[in-house]
Amino acid sequence: MLISVIIPVYNEERTVEKLVQTVFAVPIKKEVIIVNDNSTDGTKSILDGIEKKLKEKPSLYVKGLEIIHKETNEGKGAAIRTALSHISGDIVIIQDADLETDPYEYPKLLEPFEKYGADIVFGSRFQMTGTRRVFRTHRYLTNRFLTMLSNIFSGIYITDMETCYKLFRRDIIQSFKLKSKRFGIEPELTAKAAKGPWKIYEVPITYNPRDRSAGKKINWWDGVKAVLAIIRFNLSR
Repeated sequence: MLISVIIPVYNEERTVEKLVQTVFAVPIKKEVIIVNDNSTDGTKSILDGIEKKLKEKPSLYVKGLEIIHKETNEGKGAAIRTALSHISGDIVIIQDADLETDPYEYPKLLEPFEKYGADIVFGSRFQMTGTRRVFRTHRYLTNRFLTMLSNIFSGIYITDMETCYKLFRRDIIQSFKLKSKRFGIEPELTAKAAKGPWKIYEVPITYNPRDRSAGKKINWWDGVKAVLAIIRFNLSR
C-alpha cells in the first residue's frame, strides 16, 4: 500500500523539522503532503530546507513530497481539505506537526486495514496499553465530554473523537463534502464516518501532551465550537 500522510502546519518552527524527519524515517512507503497554513514564524523557511534536503538525498520510504504554502490562514480543517485534492495513496493518515503523537506508530495503526479489512481507523489516547503520560484533569474531562457527546449524536461508540490520528481509505475521505475550516474538522470527520456502512476500528496510541507555553493552540472557545460542530454535522444530512 501507498500511504498518504497529510500534515497541516501553522507556526510550528520548534517541532516541524523533527516531526517531518520522523515521518520520513518510518519504514512504510508513503507520500507526504504538507500544508503550511500561512505561518508567520520560521516554518516556511524550515519546510523549504526540508524539501531541498530531500531532493539532494532522497529517502527510501518517501515516494513523493509536496509542500503547499497557503496565502491566508484558514485553519486545520481548510488545510486538510486543500491536501485531499493532492493525494494518491491507498490510505490517508492525518498527522499534526506538534510532536504530541508518534509517527513510528503508523504500522500498528495500519494493521486493522491489513488484518481486518478496516475502512477507517482512529488512534485512541484513552485506550490503555502499558505506560502513558498523565493528562491534566481538565483536559481529560473536556476530551471525554466531547467524545461522549459525539457518541450520543453519531450512534457509534469510540473512546477518542478529538484524536489527531484518523486514517481513511482514500475513496472514503474524498467522498466526504467537508466544510470545516478549523478544529471543527475533528467532529465533522467523525460524524461523516458514522453515517456510512464502513468498518471502523480503534488502536491505542501514545500521547505526549504539550501546554500553551509550548505552542498549544486549542483553547476553551474551541471546545464550545466543537460542541456546536458535533450537533451540526450529526444532525445534517
